[in-house]
Amino acid sequence: MMADVNLVHVPYRATAMALNDLISGRVEAIFDNLPTSLEYIRAGTLRALAVTTTSRSELLPNIPTVGDFLPGYEASAAPGIGAPRNTPVEIIDKLNREINVALADPKVKARLVDLGGTVLALSPSDYGKLNAAEIEKWAKVVKFSGARPD
Repeated sequence: MMADVNLVHVPYRATAMALNDLISGRVEAIFDNLPTSLEYIRAGTLRALAVTTTSRSELLPNIPTVGDFLPGYEASAAPGIGAPRNTPVEIIDKLNREINVALADPKVKARLVDLGGTVLALSPSDYGKLNAAEIEKWAKVVKFSGARPD
């Protein structure tokens, strides 16, 4: 949308299937999360063209960002941990505190980074705001693309 490039979207049920088709040459490129592609990149099976985050990856420091070529571009994933809707606030707060303590542990943090992740130790409120902003951003992209659930 930002680059006025027409790409063909090929839906896959699983990332592994898309990676197999990329490695075998059935598709020319994919946008994937770094943790699932990293070992293929490290092994030389895949060539990373760019990362979609706002800054270069510590794990792939020589790979540019898409934003280096298309200013303002950013696409990243922010997985989180959820609980049932009616979970008491005290339990949510305790879980959040304990999870953030674990995420601050240097060994845990180093392992997540080594896998290609970025650690975001957020409050439930801040994570909710992040999700709301992402939904708003991607709703515009979906509307522009004309994509429909099939």
